[in-house]
Parts: sequence; structure tokens; C-alpha cells
Amino acid sequence: MAKITYIEFNGTEHVIDVANGLTVMEGARDNAIPGIDADCGGACACSTCHAYIHPDWVDRLPAIEEMEADMLDFAYQTDPKRSRLTCQIKVTDALDGLIVQMPEKQI
Repeated sequence: MAKITYIEFNGTEHVIDVANGLTVMEGARDNAIPGIDADCGGACACSTCHAYIHPDWVDRLPAIEEMEADMLDFAYQTDPKRSRLTCQIKVTDALDGLIVQMPEKQI
């Protein structure tokens, strides 16, 4: 299990325990965290789970695969270094302390 901090665009923080094997998106969805819409349910077929990864965590996550990179082209105001689709980040103990920040909106 990993404790993940989700930060809404307005600065409101939610610290959630997310079980290993789920995705960061599922942790947000299952806990009704505003800012992660997850319209496709985690199929990497939309960009509505886009978030910015805290700079301290960017290099600690697995590399972005091609499908995720393609879908990020549709996300709102991406950051080439920090933007990720949270449906593509599997939770493990190694993610304990992860911080993700939501964009102003999802498209």
C-alpha cells in the first residue's frame, strides 16, 4: 500500500492509502478525488486522468510508453517533464509518498 497525495488545482490536498496493484487513477476515482475524471475507466483511451507528477517523483516512475505519450497529446496544458496519465501508473510500495497535482481541467 502507498500513501499518495492528490492536490486539486485549487490547492486542496487529499492523502489517500492506495492498495498495491491499483493505479493512481483508481485511487483517485475510488475516493472521489475531484480533478481526475477517468472517463475511459483506465483503458488509456482518453486523457481525463492527466496529472502533473511532483518534480521529486518524475524520475522515480516507469518511463512513459508510446500509447500514453500519444494520449497526452489530447490533455489540457501538458508539461513535457511532469505530465502523466494516472491510469498508467501502477501502485506499489515504492510509490509511498507520491504527490500528484491536477490540472485546471480535463478535456
